[in-house]
Amino acid sequence: MNQYETVFILTPVLSDDQMKEAVNKFKDVLVNGGAEIINEENWGLKKLAYSIDKKSTGFYELIEFKAAPELLKTLETAYRRDERVLRFLNVKMEKYAAEYAEKRRNIKKEA
Repeated sequence: MNQYETVFILTPVLSDDQMKEAVNKFKDVLVNGGAEIINEENWGLKKLAYSIDKKSTGFYELIEFKAAPELLKTLETAYRRDERVLRFLNVKMEKYAAEYAEKRRNIKKEA
């Protein structure tokens, strides 16, 4: 199992309940595929660097997880099929990136 980080941007026209429902949908895809969710961060509504589908803002969400590489294809398919997702990025974390992410999480917990 490898450690991954996924960041996705949801359309800004969603209500809080709709946004949480969309995030839970993608978390369910991960859990049902055998992934272990390590960390989840809601970065909130942020301005985009450039407009996407005539939208200048979006809800950002970060999820760190451990999973088999085959699960990424399923997750990407779920992102592409959902019209609420503006953009997404999946990154396989190397050893040092995973250590840095853990330090960052610990610093956030202490603050």
